Amino acid sequence: MHKIIEKTYLQDIVVRMVFEAPEIARKRKAGQFVVLMIDDKGERIPLTIVDSDSEKGTLTIIFQIVGKTTTCLAQLSAGDYIKHVLGPLGHPTEVENFGTSVCVGGGVGVGVVYPIAAALKKKGNKVISIIGARTKDILILEEEMGKVSDKLLVATDDGSYGFHGFVSAVLQNLIDSGEKIDRVFAIGPVPMMRVICNVTKPYNIKTIVSLNPIMVDATGMCGACRVSVGGRTKFGCVDGPEFDGHEVDFGLLMTRLRMYCDQEKQSMDMCRCGENGK
Repeated sequence: MHKIIEKTYLQDIVVRMVFEAPEIARKRKAGQFVVLMIDDKGERIPLTIVDSDSEKGTLTIIFQIVGKTTTCLAQLSAGDYIKHVLGPLGHPTEVENFGTSVCVGGGVGVGVVYPIAAALKKKGNKVISIIGARTKDILILEEEMGKVSDKLLVATDDGSYGFHGFVSAVLQNLIDSGEKIDRVFAIGPVPMMRVICNVTKPYNIKTIVSLNPIMVDATGMCGACRVSVGGRTKFGCVDGPEFDGHEVDFGLLMTRLRMYCDQEKQSMDMCRCGENGK
């Protein structure tokens, strides 16, 4: 049992949650994730560890309410409990002093790229962060990203704040300005990560992406999270979640992510009916 210490809404459908998990808090590194179950009959869902406090024994996660399980998770409050938490899982981010590292985060992916930016900064890198959202109202962690970055650039699709356009355009402008970039870390919606990789590939800038394939057991046994990287099958849970973006088959990834959309919608509809007592 893992007691929830704090729950706050960063936006209408984006939640930050802090809960007790002392052993994981002591061991986790940037880029790793946990799999949690709200109760014994709940779905297993993977969520990136945004932060941890080894002294308090707590983990911080940020998630978007998109389906039944995240809806149920968001209904919990401080003092409630999460039944099972497994982790830390996945390979940690490779963190070295690369020189100039650009961290690109889109939407809720900003929460995932934040611990990576912090780790890179601690290692002595010049960190340039680019974060974006559809509109200013749903932008998250601007202040936190600013604290771990030498330069922070913000973009919104509708131009309501910062640069009017996509984070990929901000990155292209940075390259065109002559900024020497040694490595890029891009995390967010799959189409965004694919475009970022298309931007960096002609310049031979190594680009790391964190993939979010459908995951079940998170131990490499079920094969649900398989992805194609460099023409070879990899598993997101045990081989990732981070991969060389220039080698990822994003088309296949997006196809697999859409496989259970109908079932997910049906489950969410049933959840709403239960809430309304119908």
